[in-house]
Amino acid sequence: MTRRDPIVVVPYDECWPARFAREQQRLEAALRTYLAGRIEHVGSTAIPGLAAKPIIDMVARIRDFDRSAGMVAHLAPIGWVHAPEPGDRERRKWSFCFPDIAYRSHHLHVYEDGAPEPAQLLRYRDILRRHPELAQEYAVIKAELAAADNRDRPRYRAGKAPFIEAVLRRP
Repeated sequence: MTRRDPIVVVPYDECWPARFAREQQRLEAALRTYLAGRIEHVGSTAIPGLAAKPIIDMVARIRDFDRSAGMVAHLAPIGWVHAPEPGDRERRKWSFCFPDIAYRSHHLHVYEDGAPEPAQLLRYRDILRRHPELAQEYAVIKAELAAADNRDRPRYRAGKAPFIEAVLRRP
């Protein structure tokens, strides 16, 4: 199954933190034997006031990638689907979504403990939370990219990358 949802950037929704918390609780219960810490809310829906695609991005760290294949079976009963992305295996990463791949409302990125990506995602989130002017600049970029082509996800991600990289280079 492939993605079918268009890239649509909507105004911030006050319900996003609660939607994250509900799934965080369910996921942490299902994955407790694998996790190396709490599941965190990342991405644009984690930034109060920021317009975003209405998909809750989450990041988790696990103790041992080589012993984590059982996560797929633990998540299936609570409606989460394994949604591999290009490069996941090489990066020792898992990708899951809820409720399905085509039209997801949540996305879980799972990295082996010690991988740099979770810290980068959290740092980016925290910078945008502290700097609303950067969050608004990011909102404009995302809206322009989505308006130009709401089906080309690689183009959308590539278009945001220079801004994200510049923010992460900040002291």
